[in-house]
Amino acid sequence: MNIFGTHKLIDCDIHNELPSLKTLYPYLPAHWVDYCQESAFVGPDADDYPKGSPLTAKPTTKPATGAPGSDLALLRAQTLDAWNAEYGILNCAYRVSSVHNHDLAAALATAINQWQIDAWLNQEPRLRASLVLPSQDPVLAAQEIDRFGDHPGFVQVILPVRSDAPYGNARYAPIYEAAVRHNLVVGIQYGGAPGHPSTPSGWALTYLEEYVGMAQVFQSQVFSLVIEGVFDRFPALRVALIEGGFTWMPSLMWRMDKEWKGLRHNTPWVRRLPSDYVREHIRLTVQPVDAPPNPQQLLQIIEQLDSDDLLMFATDYPHWHFDTPAEALPVTLPEPLLTKVLAENARAFYQL
Repeated sequence: MNIFGTHKLIDCDIHNELPSLKTLYPYLPAHWVDYCQESAFVGPDADDYPKGSPLTAKPTTKPATGAPGSDLALLRAQTLDAWNAEYGILNCAYRVSSVHNHDLAAALATAINQWQIDAWLNQEPRLRASLVLPSQDPVLAAQEIDRFGDHPGFVQVILPVRSDAPYGNARYAPIYEAAVRHNLVVGIQYGGAPGHPSTPSGWALTYLEEYVGMAQVFQSQVFSLVIEGVFDRFPALRVALIEGGFTWMPSLMWRMDKEWKGLRHNTPWVRRLPSDYVREHIRLTVQPVDAPPNPQQLLQIIEQLDSDDLLMFATDYPHWHFDTPAEALPVTLPEPLLTKVLAENARAFYQL
């Protein structure tokens, strides 16, 4: 049940799971099917949410057959219907960006995106989706955006937050050019397996380190995008930070502003306060709510963002970040902020 009464709601992070690699065989050229079968390829090796981890999926989200998030009927019932959602945005976390054969990665991306149209968008009018990209090869990724970018069901392209290079790097320009050309948001989502250590100091030894440390990866992508001038080169670019928390953003904006004032002669292309770029170009989904248990502290953090426009509601289905609907947004937000967080920020940002 939607605990927010008559408020409209847009869920900005729903994970649709590919049942198996064989699901894509009808969408792949015959030689790639042969390649997968002969090489025993089973799919990308990114394992952002291991099957045995309690965080990966709430037990009630597992269908009779297949993985949580792979059954449209159950997903529809537990997200769109349960929350009386006006829209739900699918973020398929099939990490083709970790496939070393770039041509295979591109073929898999095309297959997944066509599968999303057939199996999801054509079956449920309230759903919108994110394009899966071979982002390790930005030229091929841009071609994928041009292939599907005008389909009305796609509102976003999805990139894993862990990348081969920071997203402010000029190599990613073809992706941003194509996203702007097709009026798509660039979504940066938890996870990824680029082959680099998961921390600036080397490899983490535990999943707990990996999971908690992902917030610092999000922060590195924010200041890379801002300080390396991506928003100056692409003033119409919109970026959503998905599943990375948000309570770290006020302190990051403050620190970027502080250091920019003393060092801005090194980056003359950054013409405004870094926090101004964040408030204009970046939005964050609320799940997981990485906040202290005191509601007043959470309200204080939201106030420190100094904007009512930055946060967008999400369930992060089927990942297990809350047990009851009341915990999905564990604080009573004043109006009109509540209305904006639940739906209107997402409606404006994704132009729904």
